[in-house]
Amino acid sequence: MTTRDASYVETAMPGASATALSRPAIWLGRAVSGLVILFMLLDGAIKLVPWPIVTETMDRMGYGSSESLARCLGAISLICTALYAFPPTSFVGAILMTGYLGGAMASHVRIGSPLFTHILFGFYLGVMVWGGLWLRDRRLRSLLPFAS
Repeated sequence: MTTRDASYVETAMPGASATALSRPAIWLGRAVSGLVILFMLLDGAIKLVPWPIVTETMDRMGYGSSESLARCLGAISLICTALYAFPPTSFVGAILMTGYLGGAMASHVRIGSPLFTHILFGFYLGVMVWGGLWLRDRRLRSLLPFAS
């Protein structure tokens, strides 16, 4: 870690220690984040088209088979993913993606989907979003003093 990095952590978080991240942690964080990004890109792309399976599923969930709503959700998904993928905005992207996934979980709860496969899938993905970010971003680690 350079002196510049250490001084940045000192000024950004007074009293925070400038802990160096190990290379395996950084690469594991990138891999986990990459899996989330690939999944969310696929999710957004199939909603932008929108394939018949998307509109049928939306109809079963009570949202109607609106192609415009599917495209809107696809665009929101891709915007959140893009923000998460770029390091300067990854924290904001993670917050927005958490909200998006929470809405998906609430929709599954409303229609009575199976717990571990459908309802909690958004939770699993959210853990991967924040876990990947925590592994690859020193600033997030400094915000959580108990986890460093």
